[in-house]
Amino acid sequence: DLSRSAHIPALPTHRGNNSKGGERMAMTVLWMAMVTASILCGLATGRMPQVSAAATEGAAAAVQLCLSMAGVMCLWCGVMEVMRRCGLLCGLERILRPLLGRLFPEAARQPETMEKIAANVSANLLGLGNAATPLGIQAVRRMRQGEDDHATDEMCLLIVCNTASIQLIPTTVAAVRSGAGCATPFDILPAVWLASVLSVTAGICAAKVLRRVWR
Repeated sequence: DLSRSAHIPALPTHRGNNSKGGERMAMTVLWMAMVTASILCGLATGRMPQVSAAATEGAAAAVQLCLSMAGVMCLWCGVMEVMRRCGLLCGLERILRPLLGRLFPEAARQPETMEKIAANVSANLLGLGNAATPLGIQAVRRMRQGEDDHATDEMCLLIVCNTASIQLIPTTVAAVRSGAGCATPFDILPAVWLASVLSVTAGICAAKVLRRVWR
C-alpha cells in the first residue's frame, strides 16, 4: 500500500528512463526486422498473399487467445483474493517464512522485506505471475536500501527463485492451453511440478556455488 511504500527510495530517474527507452528501441528494431524479413521472403517466393492472410489470421487468433485467457486469469485472481481475505494466503506465507529465512538471512532481519518475499513466492506457487511481479519488485527495492548500484547475492537469488518458481497451479499455462482448445488444461500438473522443482533446485544450487566462486 502507499503508506508503507512511501519511504522506499525510488530508483534513479535518468537511468530508469534510459533503460526503458533502450528496451523499447530494441523491441521495435526486433519486430521491424521480423516483419521486414517476412515481407521480403513473401516477395522472393511469390507467396505474398499467403503472408498477408497469415498476418490477418494471426492477429485475429491473438485477440481470441487474450480474451479466453482473461476469463481464466480473472477466475484465479479472484480465488487468490478470496484466499487473502480469509487468511489462507497469510497462513501460506507463515509456513514459507522459516525456509525463506534460511535462503535470505539478510532479508530475514527486515520483517517487511520478508513479508514481500513470502507473498511473492506464494503468488508464484499459485501460478499468478502477474501478482508476483510487483511483490518481487517491492522486495528488491527494500533489499536495495543501503546498498550500492550492484545487485547483492540475495537479490540475484530472489530473481532466480522468482524466475524458476515452483508452481502448484500453473494458472497462466492452463489458460493458454484452454484458450487453444485443450479439453483438460490441467493434465500437465505432474510434469509442471517435477520440472519446477528441478529448475528451482538447479537455480538455487547454481546461485550458491557462483556466490562462493564469483568473488
